[in-house]
Amino acid sequence: MSVKESFWSRNFILLMISNAILFMAFEMLLPTLPLFVESLGGSPSQIGLVTGVFVCSAIFIRPFSGKLIQLMDRKYVLIIGVAICILATGSYMFSTSLLLLLVFRLVHGFGFGIASTLYATSASDELPSHRMGEGMGYFGVGETVAISVGPLIGIWMLHAAGFNGLFSMGAVIMLLALAMIVLARRHSVQPTSADTTKEKTKVPLKLFEKKVLLQSCLVLLVGVVAGGVMSFVALFAKEQGFTNVAWFFFTVAMASFLVRLVSGKIFDTKGPAYILIPAGVVLIAAIIMVASSRTELQFLVAAVLYGLSFGAIFPALQAWAISVVGEDEREDAVGSFYNFFDLGIGGGSLILGMVAGLTSYKTMYLFSTLLIAAYLIIFVVYSVLDKKKSRNTLNV
Repeated sequence: MSVKESFWSRNFILLMISNAILFMAFEMLLPTLPLFVESLGGSPSQIGLVTGVFVCSAIFIRPFSGKLIQLMDRKYVLIIGVAICILATGSYMFSTSLLLLLVFRLVHGFGFGIASTLYATSASDELPSHRMGEGMGYFGVGETVAISVGPLIGIWMLHAAGFNGLFSMGAVIMLLALAMIVLARRHSVQPTSADTTKEKTKVPLKLFEKKVLLQSCLVLLVGVVAGGVMSFVALFAKEQGFTNVAWFFFTVAMASFLVRLVSGKIFDTKGPAYILIPAGVVLIAAIIMVASSRTELQFLVAAVLYGLSFGAIFPALQAWAISVVGEDEREDAVGSFYNFFDLGIGGGSLILGMVAGLTSYKTMYLFSTLLIAAYLIIFVVYSVLDKKKSRNTLNV
């Protein structure tokens, strides 16, 4: 008789809350940092450069995360990553020029790249394998809540205390995240039999984990669409005459929060197809509804559909990526997964921005549905081939 093993350990809760705090501090800067760049005399292209430098540095450092934990305990590397984020956020107030801000943004990206990778892998270590999807879904709930309240707190802090107060508060908030990591117990990864036959120092640096290529490519396509939504929906709303775009983001976050409470259980009991295919279809419907919205109500319904679909797809792909590798390969797998997602977010803002410039925001959103169609085709083809392979193996 199987016993339903609980994953609500002290470590898991501390990691979930700490990760949420880190993301909240990050989200506080999303709507406010462009205003800071503007106050330094920066142009719109330079605002994009500030975002690009952060993404590039986070992508660059992630492949080294797996190498770092060969030199020291994972907990200590995570502490270093969060500490870098704290120092970089607090240092923004000393940015007297765009060049200095870019340096601090570069350093911040290094810290965020390390921390975001190790938070996910540390949390997965606390989960039983048969409840990985459910556990990672709950773990992501903290991020979802942070995404909904972070921008609102950031704007409120900017109005109440100015840029210096905003940056100081962001650093102070992350000190709480750091304290929670310190309180968490160390979790040592048990080496596999293959690992015992070779020295750790001889393990090569992996720039990419090939075992999660499929999951990474799928999240890349989803990331491009997400990049278009996050970067341009406010401008689209303004063009349509919608007055309060903040409700769109809040609705997305709440819908994403609710779907994660059930989608992880479905993933664990039924498999990825029962999440990824229906959610992909809903995502296409959401983007089409965004493009065709003529009233505030239609716009909010589109937000609900988008939140439900994205909130189901992302943790399912993440849990799937973690489940196909060994415990000692999780840093490389999660690092590759997040790098492809970040490439999608950055590339989506660039590519879809060009499409919008040549056509319109409506056409841009309709164009992005082709990427979700490609996502569905790739996954369905994989599922068919995988079933054929399984049948042939059984026949043999």
